[in-house]
Amino acid sequence: MDRTAEILHRFEASWSETELHYKDLLDNYPGWERTRPVLKFIEELRAAGWGKYFRLGTSIHRLIISRSVNFGLRADQKYVMIEAYDNQFEVTLRDGYKSYRKYRVDNLYDERVMKLLETLKGTLVD
Repeated sequence: MDRTAEILHRFEASWSETELHYKDLLDNYPGWERTRPVLKFIEELRAAGWGKYFRLGTSIHRLIISRSVNFGLRADQKYVMIEAYDNQFEVTLRDGYKSYRKYRVDNLYDERVMKLLETLKGTLVD
């Protein structure tokens, strides 16, 4: 398999694994209802073709969106982190411990969130 095909395969697999993680939280653990909009966001982004640009992952309930080829992030890799609260989401563009932009939004389709994804999409896959 060539490098591009391998990267796309890894990205796509990460979306499937992340969807299953959120479905498991919602189906088996009471109190995780606040993550339902995150799962819907993932499903809709994937349907719109974003799966070929990003690798998804989780840190418990946080959604991590990156351009990392491999599982896990190095300290110098940029990523978007989405954390669900009861009626809001905290969305941050980061690398390591440094935050570049951080927003509290009511809706994951907020223009600022989509701009963060476009910014991340413009970074190199690594």
